[in-house]
Amino acid sequence: MKLILLKQQDISKQMVKHITHTNQTSLKSLSRFIQILDGSFPSGMFVHSFGLEPHIVKEKVKDIDTLKIYLENLIIDQYCKMEFVYIQKTYKFLEENKLFLVKKLDNEISSYLTYEYAKASKNIGHNYYVQIKDTLDKTKVKEYFSFIKDEKADANELIVLAAYAYDLDIDIKDFIVMWTKKNLINIAATSIKISRIKPSDIQKMLFKFDDLLENMDFNFDEKITNFNPLFEEVIFEHKTLEPKMFVT
Repeated sequence: MKLILLKQQDISKQMVKHITHTNQTSLKSLSRFIQILDGSFPSGMFVHSFGLEPHIVKEKVKDIDTLKIYLENLIIDQYCKMEFVYIQKTYKFLEENKLFLVKKLDNEISSYLTYEYAKASKNIGHNYYVQIKDTLDKTKVKEYFSFIKDEKADANELIVLAAYAYDLDIDIKDFIVMWTKKNLINIAATSIKISRIKPSDIQKMLFKFDDLLENMDFNFDEKITNFNPLFEEVIFEHKTLEPKMFVT
């Protein structure tokens, strides 16, 4: 009986740990965050293929197993060395109230992107800004958004979303997992159009990423790089087939 009570207490503690208390304002903000994070958001979503097309043409991605490897490499070679670092820095600078560095991050990220990628990121980031600017709670995030209003910050999609997640008190690990899963879903969905991989297999494969993301090491290097070796190798081997931007 004592053992059962101890187990129940442990379960109760775990439940309390994961409960998020919200008021009406933050609940509205959270609802809006979920909507803009959704890949089907009609006012704008984009994801870069990072060479999925040439991978499929050259049969380096030809079935569900090789698609999974491709997506795993995308996390390891791309996200962990660039996007995750930017998210980490955005949270850190907001926490330290270094708004000028958040603005610098926002304007700097475009230099790492191709022209079309940077253009889409800023266009959609600004659209997000318009949708959420009146739901903010924290003064420091409002001040960063004022830079966007005054055209002193580019409003890149990733920085805007990271700042909004910070405003909602979403844990950085939770935001990284949500943002990554959104991208993996969108990229994997495009493979349906250009390969013969079954949607049901893709769905099952994406579920397997839950464990990978849950156990991921979140101590990212401070150095930012956008060099993706597998992407570069395939693109140079198939120069006539450019990576695509999937935009809605």
